[in-house]
Amino acid sequence: MRGAKSAKWVAIAAVVALSATACGGGSSDSGNDSKAAIDPNGKFSIEVGEPQNPLQPANTMESNGSIVTKALFTGLVDYDASGKIVMMNAQSVDSKDNKTFTVKLKPGWKFHDGTPVTAESYVKAWNWAAVPANKQTNSFWFSDIKGYSDVAPEKGKPKATEMSGLKVVDDNTFTITLNNELPYFVYKLGYEVFSPLPESFYKDPKAAGEKPVGNGPYKFVSWNHKKSIEVARYDDYQGPNKAKNGGVVFKNYTNLETAYEDLKSGNVDVLRQLAPKDLPVYKTDLGDRAVDQSYSAIQSIAVAYYTKQWKNIDPKVIQGLSMAIDRNTITKTVLQGTREPATGWVAKGVLGYQPNAAGDVTTYNPTKAKALIKEGGGVPGNKISIQFNADGGHKEWVEAVCNSITKAVGVACTGDSKADFQADLNARDAHEVKSLYRSGWVLDYPFIANFIRDLFGTHSDGNQGGFSSKEIDTLIAKADSAPSLEESEKLYQQVEKELPNYMPSIPLWYYKVNAGYSEKVSGVKYAQDGDPILTGVQVKK
Repeated sequence: MRGAKSAKWVAIAAVVALSATACGGGSSDSGNDSKAAIDPNGKFSIEVGEPQNPLQPANTMESNGSIVTKALFTGLVDYDASGKIVMMNAQSVDSKDNKTFTVKLKPGWKFHDGTPVTAESYVKAWNWAAVPANKQTNSFWFSDIKGYSDVAPEKGKPKATEMSGLKVVDDNTFTITLNNELPYFVYKLGYEVFSPLPESFYKDPKAAGEKPVGNGPYKFVSWNHKKSIEVARYDDYQGPNKAKNGGVVFKNYTNLETAYEDLKSGNVDVLRQLAPKDLPVYKTDLGDRAVDQSYSAIQSIAVAYYTKQWKNIDPKVIQGLSMAIDRNTITKTVLQGTREPATGWVAKGVLGYQPNAAGDVTTYNPTKAKALIKEGGGVPGNKISIQFNADGGHKEWVEAVCNSITKAVGVACTGDSKADFQADLNARDAHEVKSLYRSGWVLDYPFIANFIRDLFGTHSDGNQGGFSSKEIDTLIAKADSAPSLEESEKLYQQVEKELPNYMPSIPLWYYKVNAGYSEKVSGVKYAQDGDPILTGVQVKK
């Protein structure tokens, strides 16, 4: 949905931004941050939705769950605003060949139950998450590690319960051996799927997902399903990002309009995004508490290739539908200029981003759109639907996209609304999407592979639409085996330029954070993944 550290499905109609710059405030904000005005033990609230799954680090691939797990768990590395790797629980991650990595932990870290964080805490957690019987949605993230195919084979029974590529050396040291060289592997380690787990987790993993014990800046307090989740500052936290507040209440909202009204009346303190209807007025309403910031995420329309409608479809048909969407008009009117039309599949701010990677398939051209659809054999049934979650502020733009398509090429188009993000994701997981679906993706790590391999690789967890291409898989494998990060980046850029010939999805626009915060808090900043940096928020007395 996986701070600047986790890629994931995006629930809301927002976008991802490239730096953790201040989001409003100005000169008046510095006065609010004075020690006399701040309650270091004060708690604040933030708008979220119900997480799809239990709060297990390897079982979260959406933004409502990941914002909570990131508060509770800290992994080996993170990234700064420029995408540079920052050591967190790791003292060092070294490799001479991009295949075998030696991880040394900073000593003295503890889980919230007081037990030590050791090398075994990582190795055992990763092995557990890789086992298919444990049904972790992000298990494929461990597939680079040697022995994963023995633990989670594509066919047949598992040959092992532990990956041979993971070895504990001592309490604070372990090694990771990959199947092949992977020049960007250290970047991947910033995703929360690679978090450690305490021994208590394995006694009852299901219960641990309801009451997680982590090693992060906050410790779990309570989860009142579909109402709120509460966490409190962990005072013994050893990381560099200690909380400047006493804790966070994640308040559940089923629509963004209600959340905004609550913000204005002081019933919630921080928003992650606004509904389209509030975009024209929020800057006037909130003044210097209004946020308008880019971040590294992209909105797309994904194709359910497993359906009868799209199975064996000629990519020209998808190209034509893409060219029937007037992105410029929709972003300027319905989305009030808060989005930027996408020209490729990789979000801005990510290492490897390149402009105009999609060529002309994201350019509005009704004449060419009609011709392409006709050349490709037409849209089966001459009608489509776009699935979306009703709690994310998507209804207006989905309707606008449908109207654009119908007007341009005569294909009937309707929105297929699901009650909330959880229901939307469950339908995707169960392969129940009828035609197309809204797909928002925010970086898990700031490298181009996260937007290509992790979404369009045949076996990738993020590939929920069933897209599969041997040619693209081969090109991805070539990019992964490059001798350097720079060479891998160049090869992935070539892969992206091939995607218009396959159309794994239809890019729409790059996200922005358009949000705000209450008068009760200060120091509110947003990270590269678009989430507020919770630990930096200060609560006024």
